[in-house]
Amino acid sequence: MIYDVIVVGGGVAGLMAAIEAKTDTNRVAIITKGNIFKSNSAMASGGINAVLDPEDKEALESHIEDTFKSSKGLGDRKNITYMCKRSSEIISKLVSYGVPFQRDEKGNIEQRPFGGAGINRTCYVGDKTGSAITQSLIKKAKELGIKFLVNTYVMNIIKDSNRVCGVISLRRLDSTVLVYPAKSVVLAGGGYAGIYRGNSTNAQDYTGDLLAVALRAGLTLTDMEFVQFHPTGIAKTNYLVTEAARGEGGYLINSEGERFVNELDTRDKIAKAILEQQNKGQKVYLDLRHIGLEKIQKKLPSLYTVAFNQVGIDISKELLEIKPVAHYTMGGVLCDMTQTKIEGLFVCGEMSANKIHGANRLGGNSLLEGTVFGELAGQKALEFSKKHEFSTIDYNLVIKDILNVDKIFAGETSKNFNAIRVSLGNSMFKYVGILRTKESLVKAFDYIKYLRNQSYSLHCINKERRNNVELISILELRNALEVSEAVILAAKKRKESRGAHHRSDYEETKEKYTKHILIKEIKKGFFKLELEEKDLLNKIRELIINKH
Repeated sequence: MIYDVIVVGGGVAGLMAAIEAKTDTNRVAIITKGNIFKSNSAMASGGINAVLDPEDKEALESHIEDTFKSSKGLGDRKNITYMCKRSSEIISKLVSYGVPFQRDEKGNIEQRPFGGAGINRTCYVGDKTGSAITQSLIKKAKELGIKFLVNTYVMNIIKDSNRVCGVISLRRLDSTVLVYPAKSVVLAGGGYAGIYRGNSTNAQDYTGDLLAVALRAGLTLTDMEFVQFHPTGIAKTNYLVTEAARGEGGYLINSEGERFVNELDTRDKIAKAILEQQNKGQKVYLDLRHIGLEKIQKKLPSLYTVAFNQVGIDISKELLEIKPVAHYTMGGVLCDMTQTKIEGLFVCGEMSANKIHGANRLGGNSLLEGTVFGELAGQKALEFSKKHEFSTIDYNLVIKDILNVDKIFAGETSKNFNAIRVSLGNSMFKYVGILRTKESLVKAFDYIKYLRNQSYSLHCINKERRNNVELISILELRNALEVSEAVILAAKKRKESRGAHHRSDYEETKEKYTKHILIKEIKKGFFKLELEEKDLLNKIRELIINKH
């Protein structure tokens, strides 16, 4: 089947893009490697930032400044301003799609405080905001007739010269390699915090597959060293404890019952403070006992249920042990307002680098960034598809992926790929986690290089092609190792501490590094890194304008 627009990814960014790209007469598909209800967006529980009154200039400027301040000098004011100004329209659109935001007695949308915010601007649906938005967008997409291609794993992008032609995918059902031609493609495949497996709120398969795909397609990645560790994951299960728990008045205390940090500070500072307590032998707890059962069940119902079901804790009466966990990744594909350097290819959401979050994302901005730039990517993809016909597909590229799949099935292996995935996650957390040094990064690099070599000797033990879970796991692991190496190299090159990137051997923030680190794959397994020139983004914008 051919489509006018293909969107890869079923989170809020991908869903918004598909909805905006759909007309009464065109064909739009969403490809997801799992089921449509599984995405990191659905796990984003705290809320979505917005200035509801577009005429409130002071509130808008506050949102812009808080976002830029959180980026630690690496945000793009133009893009940040665009996002903040679109927020009221986005909330209105989401309401029209059926998102049941919490409202006060007068019927106005309520807004709660969030870390790093000067004022209350976070709209919410209890503590399941992301899930509520995702479900409403899925319903809207189905009403519009958007096709959902689920359990389909995207292996590569197809290009004709510098023009996107479609995607090469692997169908989980029978391990068949399929080609989906398209006039334009939107990549919205989420982030890569899953490479910290066992130490992350992300599902184990959220390992940045599409970033590896982008590298192979010749695209540039940037800001890969900036991995945001959420301060509060349930210690035993890694389940995300929403920032709303602190926004509603929760305390962070150590084993001695002492509060040691401002609970509404930015995430990088809180995560580092918690780690320091743990390094001193202290356990850290979230204390909600003073809030009371009634308010908890009204404002934090999901957390109340999860804490009891997962670890047997009644948070209205007992302390909940927490730990920092890898949660969100600021790095991604270099783009200009969703446009990549490949014609007809757009990116949005967590896998894009729209220069919004910079070195550290402001809490409550992820759902906003995803919906705002998902909307824009969909509009641009639609516009491109109207002006262009389908491009020629080189099926030699498809044959290459078919042969790769056959090779994974054909060989024998004695290695356990699940053990390698766990080992990768633990080493990334240990050596490329909240605190980093040259020594730790060199250890990580050497180990990941070893694992990359090992990964190419992995083969499916089960040779049955129907519903084979090993095949995609091996492909995911190879991509995860490639992404991990990019993170390590970028972290090693940035000899300073800035935002979510903290070098214990370079504690200070340096003016010379108020630039983005760009990463390209010059040939398989070899990366080129460089500091972005200040006028590079303007050059990209000029190039895009001249092409069109």
